[in-house]
Amino acid sequence: MDIVQKEQKKQVIFSGMQPTGFLTLGNYIGALKNWIGLQDQYHCLYCIVDLHSLTVRQDPANLRKRSREVLMQYIAAGLDPEKNIIFYQSHVPAHSELSWILSCFTYMGELNRMTQFKEKAQKNESNVNAGLFTYPVLMAADILLYQTDLVPVGEDQKQHLEIARDIATRFNNIYGDVFTIPEGYIPKVGARIMSLQDPTKKMSKSDENENGYIRILDEPNRIMNKIKRAVTDSKGQICYSDEQPGIKNLLDIYCSLREESVESAVDHFQSKGYGDLKKEVGETIVEALRPIQEKFQELEKNKDYIDQIIKDNGDKANALAQRTLRKVQKKVGFPPRV
Repeated sequence: MDIVQKEQKKQVIFSGMQPTGFLTLGNYIGALKNWIGLQDQYHCLYCIVDLHSLTVRQDPANLRKRSREVLMQYIAAGLDPEKNIIFYQSHVPAHSELSWILSCFTYMGELNRMTQFKEKAQKNESNVNAGLFTYPVLMAADILLYQTDLVPVGEDQKQHLEIARDIATRFNNIYGDVFTIPEGYIPKVGARIMSLQDPTKKMSKSDENENGYIRILDEPNRIMNKIKRAVTDSKGQICYSDEQPGIKNLLDIYCSLREESVESAVDHFQSKGYGDLKKEVGETIVEALRPIQEKFQELEKNKDYIDQIIKDNGDKANALAQRTLRKVQKKVGFPPRV
């Protein structure tokens, strides 16, 4: 049985992260932690989407370094490279090839409606490039290449998944059953961790205020200090309420990492103050990230092991991607390769 037959028995999940900046606690709770729980039930592909990173100017050496660090953090967090395919997007040329083909089946009006393009264009007025505009087509190619059944998405990515579904449906209507139409997979708990300094905004590694986010690799003292500085309010009561977004965010972090219900956490802190809440949340984060940080340090010392994972997983991704790409090329009428 070849790799493609063997690995397509289970439903396919695809997701990825950009290697820009450092992965945060929000990335861990909102994505990585959930991915780990999926690896036995599904056939999972987790990508370092370095092609997407180029929509913003990157320092080449820094991009290479961050890409490797993200891959190692995937593994350190608990993603098994034997159970999952963990790979660099740029190591699979089919992503770029399929993206061009799909761009010819995507309408300008669809891309014009993408809210993330409008937001990013406003932030980077000096570099509103075509890649930023066609970003959703490359994302569609990422997903559709692997006949993906489920895509873990947050609220900010739902629109991109919808356009991927629309493109796939349009292509299938013309050429027959080529692509699997992907569905969204949204975790029920801890899917959206907010900034520690502005709890109305999602925690982001691109936040200019370093106190707004916690890096997965932050040292314990740094974590505790950031939590101490976290914005709360003047009410003095620990309640899980939209009227207290700072407190709600801290409780979300606490509950997600301890796998505890909100009701139980609120009861626990009922007679305690904000200082107690921050102390326990900080300690919970430190303990949750400690084994990841220790594993990451081990992986940093084992260059040959990581290099072999990059090669082996890249080969697996290429095998799967080529199967879909060859089918698409035949459907649109490209000459066969001999």
